[in-house]
Amino acid sequence: MRSLFSLIGLSLLIAGCADETNMAPTPAKDNTAVNERDANGTTKTPMDQSNKQADIDLTAKIRETVLEIEDLSVNGRNVKIISNEGNVVLRGPVESAAEKERIGDVAEKIAGEGHVTNELEVVPDAN
Repeated sequence: MRSLFSLIGLSLLIAGCADETNMAPTPAKDNTAVNERDANGTTKTPMDQSNKQADIDLTAKIRETVLEIEDLSVNGRNVKIISNEGNVVLRGPVESAAEKERIGDVAEKIAGEGHVTNELEVVPDAN
């Protein structure tokens, strides 16, 4: 019985060591340009989020409502929402122009017309 378990364990170990040499390499994602753009100080980043309670509440309400949107991609659910002095900036990748618009509409409905800058980037299959 012990040798049967040893044989099964050895078989599983060998099966788990599949030959990966035939697998196509996954290209590395390069965020260098985005990181350089964000580091130059002219674009809003989460570090620009105000600590005023009104801005924190505004961001939280927009996030809560965005998460209620059906069929939103993972990236769409994780966009950056940055509020400062009642003005909102939306940043990050989304799957489609429709997602960008839906998220922007939610933010504008909550923050008010003219108080939202939608900088969401459409990047299909960005996950």
